[in-house]
Amino acid sequence: MKILVTGTAGFIGFFVAQRLAQLGFEVVGVDNINTYYDVNLKHGRLQATGIETDNLQDNEPVCSTLYPNYCFIKLDIADRAQMENLFATHQFDAVCHLAAQAGVRYSITNPHDYALSNLSGFLNILEGCRKVQVKHLVYASSSSVYGLNSNTPFSVHDGAAHPVSLYAASKKSNEMMAHSYSHLYNIPTTGLRFFTVYGPWGRPDMAYFKFADAIIKGTPIDVYNNGEMQRDFTYVDDIVEGIIRVLDRPAVANPQWSSENPDPATSSAPYRLYNIGNSSPVKLMNFIEALETAIGKKAVINLLPMQAGDVLSTDADMSDLELDFNYYPKTEIQSGIDRFVDWFRDFYKV
Repeated sequence: MKILVTGTAGFIGFFVAQRLAQLGFEVVGVDNINTYYDVNLKHGRLQATGIETDNLQDNEPVCSTLYPNYCFIKLDIADRAQMENLFATHQFDAVCHLAAQAGVRYSITNPHDYALSNLSGFLNILEGCRKVQVKHLVYASSSSVYGLNSNTPFSVHDGAAHPVSLYAASKKSNEMMAHSYSHLYNIPTTGLRFFTVYGPWGRPDMAYFKFADAIIKGTPIDVYNNGEMQRDFTYVDDIVEGIIRVLDRPAVANPQWSSENPDPATSSAPYRLYNIGNSSPVKLMNFIEALETAIGKKAVINLLPMQAGDVLSTDADMSDLELDFNYYPKTEIQSGIDRFVDWFRDFYKV
């Protein structure tokens, strides 16, 4: 199989492309390497998979020195012409779409970036899948779509119609767009709602990354809502394992689906939604304590009110993924944080 993985200079995409290449699939990775956060980290991820980054040119493939079955192309998914050429050239069997403009808070001040990447870019993915009739599109959604829904644990069978940030709204839009293409063109699509992914090679805009940097430097960390928050933190290796399992089994229509009592997670079309998390929420202050233990230093904490766009708690109902794919996350918080801190110290030489 030839698989397109988008966002391969990003956190999760980097790990997925590497894993698929190790499994022997023919992998084409794309990323625009934008400046939302440090491009040196993005180059570091590419270099870790054998991609030389010194002279990357737009739309010019660079093949890995570690995995002969993996090539990378610097490309913006929002560029319609480039995406049409990409799909026409490679005739992908499957697509794992992980590229997006990330960040809840950034979406409040930079909304147009989300329209370009998360809406226009996703439409280009769907159109490419339609034209080459891919066997399966797996794409990243987010726990953010649950928004004002306070019925926990969050279930894909409950409504998610009240997002509280444009980022969340763009991810919910992706799910709706995917369903329309599954319905109109019989394209199997599976959306995965990620729950607070962390680990080595993570994103510097994420709280745990900022906290680690600040604790090591001895500078204060900002903790919102006075620390009264909890998240379903999920280690990146567990996320990748789930993605690989789902990618291997295209979505199918639900024969029991009823238009009179519609299930949001399934359809009469080959369409599916799953939560993918740890199913074990951790209080933010306990997560900080795990960082303190791994680093060997206490945090200086600055307690602040709730921020716009944030939610109090995330908690994934994982029953569907467990039932359909025998998927169970394995990584405990302290173990995952220890690995992250080891990587952080090594990468930043601290």
